Amino acid sequence: MSELQVSLIVLGVLVILGVVVYNWWQDRRVSQKMQKHMPVVDDDPLLRESGSSDSRKEPDLTHFGLANEPDNLASNSHPQGETVDEAERIEEPDPVIEEVIEIVFTSPKLGEELSASLKDVRSLGPRPVRMFAQTDQGVLATRVNPTEKYMALHLAVLLANRAGPLSAIEWSQLWGKVGALAEELEARVEGRDQNEVIEKAQTLDGVCADLDMQVGLNLLLEEARDTEDFIQCAMGMGFIEHEGELAWVGEHGLACFTLNRFDGHPFEAGALIDKLSLLLDVPRSPAAEASFARMVDVGTELARRLGAVLVDDQGKPLAQGAEAAIDERLRELYGQLEAAGLTAGGERARRVFA
Repeated sequence: MSELQVSLIVLGVLVILGVVVYNWWQDRRVSQKMQKHMPVVDDDPLLRESGSSDSRKEPDLTHFGLANEPDNLASNSHPQGETVDEAERIEEPDPVIEEVIEIVFTSPKLGEELSASLKDVRSLGPRPVRMFAQTDQGVLATRVNPTEKYMALHLAVLLANRAGPLSAIEWSQLWGKVGALAEELEARVEGRDQNEVIEKAQTLDGVCADLDMQVGLNLLLEEARDTEDFIQCAMGMGFIEHEGELAWVGEHGLACFTLNRFDGHPFEAGALIDKLSLLLDVPRSPAAEASFARMVDVGTELARRLGAVLVDDQGKPLAQGAEAAIDERLRELYGQLEAAGLTAGGERARRVFA
């Protein structure tokens, strides 16, 4: 082997090491920035918050049978000859809350070739995974155009949500399935070291756990009411079916708070209900000056119409001045969410607090 060949090999190794060190440094900066904003939240009997990952629950969106599932990348392929919409090209993985695994093709592949392999992408695992196809021009798209050529697939794995952080077992299982998909597509897999990914997931989970808060009120009916009567009454006040729940929706089109059965079960025709729950999911609701006071006003009127009593989570009437005190606390939390890069009601917050 000549001196020139040896020099080129050494230079190549140094370049690779440089890229690895740079990526590590970038990830470290993100983690440190997030950790600086981990706030301390005081206790309050009206505020239901999560002190650890174990108590964080995935909300039930099966009410009315309207729960939405992620779109299948292959099933959303465009008709023959149709170009990918520009808005779809702009969307990309979120490095703050997602980890990306790349499947890189050895040569460009037509979208038509990928469709069969991507038919069952939902089966990659229980952890939410978004898929993006990278065109031969380097543009990411959320849908596959049968006539366009692609160089890679990017799998964006959600690092944490209310079910907890991404675990080593989940990552290993996902990596194995991705490997099988890459073998089928004659491609190689690129991704970061498992320990780095899990550490980043745990850091994000810790930040979210400290910022996760829900404010609840209960309505105690004097006598059980039929589900249909209750739903008609609630909708007559302004509640609507929204993402599988009965919700009070603001002008921004997002739920300010929701109304559910106290036991958490879906509303069923013919069922009798004697206890209801109003819930303000703080990270998922857009910030407002008087979020809690607004829910109290609506709850008070709904209680009047249903012949119910409005109480707090301890079953006690609201203390005088509670609305102002709690709204002040919520405004502080909205600020902490904003500082952590998790704007209340924003897309990023709604994904990790789900």
